[in-house]
Amino acid sequence: MADQGNTGRVTRLAARKRAAEETMVADKSKRTRVVLGDIQNVLPSRDQKIGAVNDKLKSKPRRNVRVAETKELKISEVEVKIDPSIDLIGESDDPQMCGAYVSDIYEYLHSMEMEAKRRPMSDYLEKIQKDVTANMRGVLIDWLVEVAEEYTLLPDTLYLAVSYIDRFLSCNALNRQRLQLLGVSSMLVASKYEEISPPHVDDFCYITDNTYSKKDVVEMEADALNLQLEFLAYYLAELSLLDYECVKFLPSMVAASVMFLARFTLQPEQNPWTANLESSSGYKAADLKECVGILHDLQSSKRGGSLVAIREKYNHHKFKCVSALSSPAEIPKAFFQQ
Repeated sequence: MADQGNTGRVTRLAARKRAAEETMVADKSKRTRVVLGDIQNVLPSRDQKIGAVNDKLKSKPRRNVRVAETKELKISEVEVKIDPSIDLIGESDDPQMCGAYVSDIYEYLHSMEMEAKRRPMSDYLEKIQKDVTANMRGVLIDWLVEVAEEYTLLPDTLYLAVSYIDRFLSCNALNRQRLQLLGVSSMLVASKYEEISPPHVDDFCYITDNTYSKKDVVEMEADALNLQLEFLAYYLAELSLLDYECVKFLPSMVAASVMFLARFTLQPEQNPWTANLESSSGYKAADLKECVGILHDLQSSKRGGSLVAIREKYNHHKFKCVSALSSPAEIPKAFFQQ
């Protein structure tokens, strides 16, 4: 009986819900599209709005705001006074202003913008580029402004995209036919950082009238991000899993050795272990010699040459074919000296 009663109640509730939905649909079908004039008519009048503001100000006066004693509130009659005691954000009592940390935040942001790797060369068009001119750059950015407006992107996205473009052109010579491709790829990367819902790759292909394929945009994105070092580090780290001799090393030492060998592979003429890496990792180059030697043998197939799964995995284009890279047969002993 109880089950029957419950079933009856559920049935009645479902019937009421259907009736309510039918009523809403009927009302919606009768409703006409509201034109701009109608929207203006339903808004409160100017006198009503001003009266409401005056009532609120009289009942609860705001600090540092003097309101003229008139029936209507006018913009010219509001005087905002700045309290010199809280002129500095660091001295504000508002917890949302992060007063205790504001100096550190500003100092950190300033130090970041001064880093050479975050700044483009001021003369890259003269020293690096041979086929790209300042006028071409201007045309590209003017077009990117329209792209940002088309997809309602944030201003931060546009600024970051232009920064990516300038920094890429500071290091890589590019022909004019690929300049637009660099622009949309930079906008794609910037959108992923700044936007909640970034446009898809297909959207950027469409905005170029399908001049570039999805594959072209993705490959240029990888070039702009300079993922080769990252993928090479992944590859060497996975190779370390194959060798039993690597079990004795701490994970942090393996990671440091991976970075040492990856940097040496890409730039063998430069010392791969910098003071910054030593400070960050806590390891000196001499500490890494044994681990780097084992990784070097794994990379050159002197160890684990018959185990090919990892090598084949990282020989695909999505990993920039880093397993095909090789380093010199010998690592200079000077690189391990203090």
